[in-house]
Amino acid sequence: MHIVFLLTLNDSDSYTGAPYFASISSLKMGADLCHVFCEKNAGLVIKSYSPELMVHPYLRNSDSIGIDLKNQDRVEAEINKIVERVTSMFPRLHVLVVGPGLSRDEIMIETTKRVIVKAKENGMPLVIDADGLYLVQKNPDIIRGYPLAVLTPNANEFTRLCESVNVPCGKEYRDDVALKLSQAFGNVTILQKGSRDIISNGKEVLICDAEGSPRRCGGQGDLLSGACATFLAWGKNYEAKAWEYVIDYVPYLYVYKFDHFTGTRQIQILTTTFKSAFLCSQHGLLPY
Repeated sequence: MHIVFLLTLNDSDSYTGAPYFASISSLKMGADLCHVFCEKNAGLVIKSYSPELMVHPYLRNSDSIGIDLKNQDRVEAEINKIVERVTSMFPRLHVLVVGPGLSRDEIMIETTKRVIVKAKENGMPLVIDADGLYLVQKNPDIIRGYPLAVLTPNANEFTRLCESVNVPCGKEYRDDVALKLSQAFGNVTILQKGSRDIISNGKEVLICDAEGSPRRCGGQGDLLSGACATFLAWGKNYEAKAWEYVIDYVPYLYVYKFDHFTGTRQIQILTTTFKSAFLCSQHGLLPY
């Protein structure tokens, strides 16, 4: 049986919902296994949400690292140890999700930067959202020119990313600014969330205006991140010929390069799901 793995990074017990939503969305979309790498105080909380998640409390933040932050040599050694522990599992994983629940803690950010570098060295697709986008905003070169990176900003995050690479982002440029932002980052995929979702790989722009839920509540972006990860994992394994396939289904599976079909398909799935959930319960994110 083919196995799909998702990895997401989380900071502390204050931010446990986001990695849960991303992970459970990936599982509901069709991933077989999901790994959540989190800060030690978050592990038990996240695990209690679902027995389906594989939770690894390997990460540390400034409060839990247990070292005087002024002792740079010891801090550096501890961060390297954490990175080695996380990345030692990369041969078993297919996609890395960065951002849901990450926080902006300096130890977490530095650890995550190094994990991203290792993921790129392994040719691993990246889905970057939330505080992962803050990391990219402050360090644009970390994903510049890496075509397997997918950035999923909301309106405010999109504006800040544009400012970080000097791309004009006035309202009059709204429909094509995603293309320019993608080009500025070396043709990463931009999936700009909004009332109209705009997707660009730096070569073309597609817009999804499918009606979604009338509610805009926390967690919807995390669900999209998890769905993106599953699609990318399918595509990576399709390209690696990990399974036999029916030729008629190839356009639905060949998503490793995250083409325009993939982006619009994911948005349509999620918006339709959110709308259905709202019609059923008037408040839910997902139908149960």
